[in-house]
Amino acid sequence: MLRLIGTALCLRCQRVPSLPLILRPCVTLNSGENQQTVEALYNLSVDIQKVRKFKGWVLQRSPSYTQEVVNLLVDMGASGPIIAQILTIHPEAVLCDPQQMQDQKDLWVSVCPNNKELVGIIEKFPASFFTSSSYHLNQRNNIRYFQSLNLNRRIISKLMASAPQSFSRPVEQNQVMVCTLQQVYLDLGGEEINMKIWLQKLLSQNPFVLLKPPEALRQNMLFLRDKGFRTAELLHLLSKLRGFVTELNPDGMQRTLEYSQNTIGCSEVELRNIILACPALLYYPESVLSERFGGLLGAGISMSQIKETPTVLELTSQIVSYRILRLKAHGYDVRTGSLEALNGTKKDFEMSIGRLQLRRERPLFNPVAPLKVDD
Repeated sequence: MLRLIGTALCLRCQRVPSLPLILRPCVTLNSGENQQTVEALYNLSVDIQKVRKFKGWVLQRSPSYTQEVVNLLVDMGASGPIIAQILTIHPEAVLCDPQQMQDQKDLWVSVCPNNKELVGIIEKFPASFFTSSSYHLNQRNNIRYFQSLNLNRRIISKLMASAPQSFSRPVEQNQVMVCTLQQVYLDLGGEEINMKIWLQKLLSQNPFVLLKPPEALRQNMLFLRDKGFRTAELLHLLSKLRGFVTELNPDGMQRTLEYSQNTIGCSEVELRNIILACPALLYYPESVLSERFGGLLGAGISMSQIKETPTVLELTSQIVSYRILRLKAHGYDVRTGSLEALNGTKKDFEMSIGRLQLRRERPLFNPVAPLKVDD
């Protein structure tokens, strides 16, 4: 009887498939590292070697709150891979006090529509979320200020994420810059009813404008006025440059204008019209302009074509060469045609290629040509 039972058990064991054994190498500690932190990050699939290379000091600090960070992110809907990525990029998060992290979450929830968007922001800008508690009061005051301007919540959250320095400093500094932008806008003929939308668009396109000195904006606008730009044209330039006008300076713009005028061979009036069509020319240094003019002229494009479509100067020489080859393959010669086909964003260019392809596949219909009718 015992022999039968033993035989049956042996046969049953043979039918059970063996489970694969996955062995993970043991994590090793370097001198002075916090074992609890290293093991916790390792178990989360964080790239320990990358952390050691760029931010090894984090692994030596104590106490650490890895599990508390994980719980906070999981509660917001973050997945394991996203958490691992966040802690690989910004391992300092594990040094944040749990109550401080909760306060920061409450702060961000006031400007983020939902947890999904907040997790997306933390994934891209972890340092903006895991900040020192000493900045919380400034952050809160700045949030209230921008809310008082009736700015969109997404715009405020984008400002906090991409330019956290502007929210970490006293609110009075942001008030000065915003008031300067509003005053310049009104002085240049902007309508007050449209000012909120204008300001919102400018801040979303260039959040770092808040960190620039207001005096730089005034000096640059005065310089451009002295160059003959009218009030409405100055407002156009301010809007098109998306606040980057604060990163310019009169000396740099003077050199750029002189070089462009000498290279193109145009009058001051023509130069102003070219700048209005392509404001980006104002912040390209001479070396960049020299390369781009040379690339266009070397491809057989005339200076008169460049004057007609100056926005091609926003394209690098490599992009110009690539697009010329693509257009040539579709039977289009930029030397004799309009540069509009060469111009624009990648999406614009692909649409131009699509139209050329369609034109080659479908012959043009002549409505006055006689129809062939069988007798």
